[in-house]
Amino acid sequence: MRRVRVSSHQAPVHKLGDAQMALTPKFRLATTAPAPPEAPQQPAWETPLIPGLPDDAALGCLLRLPVEAHAACRLVCRRWRHLLADKARFFTQRRALGLRTPWLFTLAFHRCTGKIQWKVLDLGHLTWHAIPAMPCRDRACPRGFGCVAIPSNGTLLVCGGLVSDMDCPLHLVLKYDIYKNRWTVMTRMLAARSFFAGGVIDGRVYVAGGYSTNQFELNSAEVLDPDKGVWQPIASMGMNMASSDSAVISGSLYVTEGCAWPFFSSPRGQVYDPKIDRWGAMPVGMREGWTGQSVVIDGHLFVISEYERMKVKIYDPQTDSWDSVSGPPMPERIMKPFSVSCLDSKIVVVGRGLHVAIGHVEKQPAGGGNSDSRSSNYSICWQDVDVPKEFSDLTPSSSQILHA
Repeated sequence: MRRVRVSSHQAPVHKLGDAQMALTPKFRLATTAPAPPEAPQQPAWETPLIPGLPDDAALGCLLRLPVEAHAACRLVCRRWRHLLADKARFFTQRRALGLRTPWLFTLAFHRCTGKIQWKVLDLGHLTWHAIPAMPCRDRACPRGFGCVAIPSNGTLLVCGGLVSDMDCPLHLVLKYDIYKNRWTVMTRMLAARSFFAGGVIDGRVYVAGGYSTNQFELNSAEVLDPDKGVWQPIASMGMNMASSDSAVISGSLYVTEGCAWPFFSSPRGQVYDPKIDRWGAMPVGMREGWTGQSVVIDGHLFVISEYERMKVKIYDPQTDSWDSVSGPPMPERIMKPFSVSCLDSKIVVVGRGLHVAIGHVEKQPAGGGNSDSRSSNYSICWQDVDVPKEFSDLTPSSSQILHA
């Protein structure tokens, strides 16, 4: 066996990085080529909205996104978040590009709690979303408000109202601006009133009648100039009455007391002409047949009757009578109470549970072969709109249409 001699002298151990450690000529450090200078990073605000598209074309695409998609799309990048997180900025730019989509605003309340809330249906995409809560009293009666849309300004007015537990009417006037997505408090009405008539004529808001303190009916009326924010009195109605419904036809405000079952008395109705500041009586046939909620299409008054299985009828001013509108019945899931509004030649009905039906109205050619002498030359067909299940306990009070 071969012996190994171990020396007691130990050579020093050099650690990595020791200053005394030397490299033999057999080892050389690998030389790396200098890295090219990094390109300056493009700021987030200068990145394209959509890669491959000019910003103006990309902006036109993003401004067409439905509101319900904004929450998810804000996560794409900083520029998308900057555009979509601020509703005022979003709708201001839509307005600048001339983009307009009809929205159905429905004032609803929970059947059990009475909580008031606004639900909005995008009629272009048939999708639902919400707007900021209306700054009003928690115990206000939803049906006591008067709601009026001013399409030219893109605003919605909520006037008057009633405190439920005090039976006390309000002077309240709230304005929702669709382009700013916020509510503001405006100059209050001259008289506190609830369950009153309202309408817009030449951009001015008219209100009349309604209930005052202790449920006394009013005969006063007033008008608001939205630009100046000032209410002014107009001619008295000549009779004290609350309003069931109202409509603007040919520049005049028609106000009906409405029918209530059983029909113990004939309903009353008044007509206001703003050109001469005078009220007059409503034609007898018109006021007696006005038995529901109304819309005006092509200058004609259509009513969805609450007492005739919700049939649609049209008023004929030549004969002072009502004719039925042909077509299938309204979808069965539309139940009372309901609210009605119109968009061009469409009647939009919101029923209990916020079920929505859109009635497409068409004028038939004269002599279309309709054998019913009481039928008009108009027909209607209905379209159902899906509604979220969580709306099942909501009841509509009023509905208005604006373009956003």
